[in-house]
Amino acid sequence: MLTLPDWPLLSAFLIASLILAVTPGPGVFYIVARSLAQGRGAGLASVAGVAAGNFGNALAAAVGLAALFAVSSLAFTVVKYAGAAYLVYLGVQMLRQPVVASTDVTPPPARHVFRDGFVVALLNPKTTLFFAAFLPQFMNPTAAPLPQSVALGALFVLIAAVTDSLYALAAGALAPVLERLRGRQTLGRRLGGSLFIGLGLFTALTGQRK
Repeated sequence: MLTLPDWPLLSAFLIASLILAVTPGPGVFYIVARSLAQGRGAGLASVAGVAAGNFGNALAAAVGLAALFAVSSLAFTVVKYAGAAYLVYLGVQMLRQPVVASTDVTPPPARHVFRDGFVVALLNPKTTLFFAAFLPQFMNPTAAPLPQSVALGALFVLIAAVTDSLYALAAGALAPVLERLRGRQTLGRRLGGSLFIGLGLFTALTGQRK
């Protein structure tokens, strides 16, 4: 039977998770870029994809993949650069999209946006390491660690999904402003593509292992 931490420790976990979730990071920037470039629907689909990828990282941390990343610089580096390369690829693809009349713009399929968000979040080994370092601080030492880690990880992902949705809704509300300025498919596409490429380069050039 799963035993969660007592309320004082659980409340501390909830507060810490909320603070971390509202702090802008790579996932938030990715979601905002999608929302600005492709609208609120794409932003919310990205939220779902990022949440699924983050939960995959929480599961990976729970079963010990974080330990592999902690001791293997090669494994960490390969996964990190794969994720960075995928972000740059998405940015380049967005910048290469042809400009068409606003009435002809077709939103990307939600399943494709979900897939991209999932891959971007999953190919971030620093998220796995974060879960491996963060979750044990709030676990009940007398209970089984694996189900506790999974439950707390799922709770964190849920909190982050709520705050990420607020970012997506706020950025999506700005999309009509971009459309009035010069057409959302032009300005938003350039902004979103540039953000993706910048985020990919930032991911590749930061967090180097010693």
